[in-house]
Amino acid sequence: MRPRISSILIALSVLICLFSLVLAGRDFYKILGVSRNANLNQIKKAYRKLAKELHPDQNKEDPKAQEKFQDLAAAYEVLSDAEKRKIYDRHGEEGVQKNANMGDSQDPFESFFGDFFSFGGSREERNQRPRGGDLVMDLWVTLEEIYSGNFIEVVRYKPVARPDKGTRKCNCRMEMKTYQMGPGRFQMSQEQVCDECPNIKFVNEEKLLEIEIEPGMRDGYEYPFISEGEPHIDGDPGDLKFIIRIEKHKRFERRNNDLYTNVTISLQDALIGFEMELEHLDKHKVKIVREKITWPGATIKKKGEGLPKYENNNIKGDLYITFDIDFPKKELSADHKEMLKQIFGQESKFKNYNGL
Repeated sequence: MRPRISSILIALSVLICLFSLVLAGRDFYKILGVSRNANLNQIKKAYRKLAKELHPDQNKEDPKAQEKFQDLAAAYEVLSDAEKRKIYDRHGEEGVQKNANMGDSQDPFESFFGDFFSFGGSREERNQRPRGGDLVMDLWVTLEEIYSGNFIEVVRYKPVARPDKGTRKCNCRMEMKTYQMGPGRFQMSQEQVCDECPNIKFVNEEKLLEIEIEPGMRDGYEYPFISEGEPHIDGDPGDLKFIIRIEKHKRFERRNNDLYTNVTISLQDALIGFEMELEHLDKHKVKIVREKITWPGATIKKKGEGLPKYENNNIKGDLYITFDIDFPKKELSADHKEMLKQIFGQESKFKNYNGL
């Protein structure tokens, strides 16, 4: 009898778990492939990566492509919003639908890519249509962001076409017209011919753009948003292009994937050796130990402590540290001078040369 009761209890437990999952709705963390303690940047990074892979235009043979893409958008909408995520963690998707407005935010795909798939037609067809002007802007980022990665939000006030009263001339073009001037006489001339189209007006609408600063990005990297540039009344908008510019850093200089820095040490440390920790761009400590004499301008290399390689973040450049010596300003007594002569045991040496 007891084994039968145990089997019934197990079956009931399974049914309760399944029922709870149904009530909870979709697992947004699983959809995005992130852990439950993922931070906002990790959530944005996961969405951006998956959005391009799962877009229906990229998966036309998959009948569930649209559903997967909608699930991804819903997961991002909830987990990227602190309040909605809090409700979701406590009450699941059903709780979010009851207590928050779902689907009322901007399309996240456009925030990350612009109208990447929405212009329609082939590249050749798009190039033949009239286009608005491209917008090019410098976007300044810190070396810390280039080392660790980050997302930067830019608010764009974009002119968007909206219906207006009346009609307008559109699709204007030059055509050859033939006129009869008399018996056997004709005249040909070029004339502008236009169609009649519903009138439109451009209204500035606020749009949030998400720019991912990936580790190892190079100065001058072009980050495009398709169709987010200037509009064209009879064609496609131009593109918006951000040019990544790296701000000068107070302590580090970048050369390709290597970092260079200078450290000033005392004359005493230069002579007897020292141990120190250098704070890196992400606050981790780089330990430096010198047991021998360090001369002015001496450089040491810390392998793998440079910037991540853009194409493969698992590979890093090196960190080069050049030492400057802070000589004491205090005057030495005659006895101290004599002691130093005995310690070093060197003869006076003077050599004139071109050191440039």
